Amino acid sequence: MRDTLSTNEARLAEISALGQVSAPLAGNRWRLSPEGQPTLLPGVGGITYNCKVGDSALEWAVDHVEPGVSLKNEDEKKNTALNTLACVGNRGWVVSGDAKGDEGLVTGKHGGVEHVIMDFPDETLRKLVIGDKIQIRTRGLGLKLIDMPRIKVMNLDPALLEKMAPERRGEILLVKVAHRIPAALMGSGLGRAHVFTGDYDMQLSQPIIEEYNLEQLRLGDLVAVDDADNTYGRAYQPGAISIGVVVHCRCTQAGHGPGLTSLMSSREGKIEPVVDPAANIADLLLIGRKRAT
Repeated sequence: MRDTLSTNEARLAEISALGQVSAPLAGNRWRLSPEGQPTLLPGVGGITYNCKVGDSALEWAVDHVEPGVSLKNEDEKKNTALNTLACVGNRGWVVSGDAKGDEGLVTGKHGGVEHVIMDFPDETLRKLVIGDKIQIRTRGLGLKLIDMPRIKVMNLDPALLEKMAPERRGEILLVKVAHRIPAALMGSGLGRAHVFTGDYDMQLSQPIIEEYNLEQLRLGDLVAVDDADNTYGRAYQPGAISIGVVVHCRCTQAGHGPGLTSLMSSREGKIEPVVDPAANIADLLLIGRKRAT
């Protein structure tokens, strides 16, 4: 019998946060791959028209590209607030320019560049320009599973948590994920004091992709990381388990790869992943490649 999952959703503050559509940050020099191959490819930022949540995270000729629209504020304090408050699944609206009034959803956060990433319909993408302002109705920071204190939740809108439909069995939470990987694969993004902003990267080579059946890894996939504790930063911890969502494409530099924004973690291993290839936020929220045309 499925136990009831209680949260403090009714006590979460809903607060506005504003971001601007960022300019793309294309590199002005070669990047060296782990094999010593120089590459120069599209990178982070801007408005990405054809790479969407639900698409492959591996097959594009890119380096860290973010699907949809990348947001940032030039003021560091305002940008920190945007990145901390925004949660995956939050709704936001364009508040300037030709796309004013159009609605989108937050799909992730990217560390280093400190971007918030949003999905919008194609019609909106065509109207947006660099510098347009988007206001997000943030909700999720402070979300708790009331009867499951050994599981910490972060960066997660309660509406998305409901769509994920995790199943509680006593102290264990069964969560559907598209893939399950070991902590040894995780690279760039380790060592931060908290996980309420940014992401960390899956280090992937072709043998690793084949070993862990990641050929079909998609942007928006929910991924379980074994022996990874994301409670107070990102760290290796035997027996721990964390869940993240794939927020950007693969990369060419050593230590980098598709990024995961953390959504929940249990130091004591109270999360049990259930592999389901359909565990992707595009499917759950009907956004990105799954938007109705």
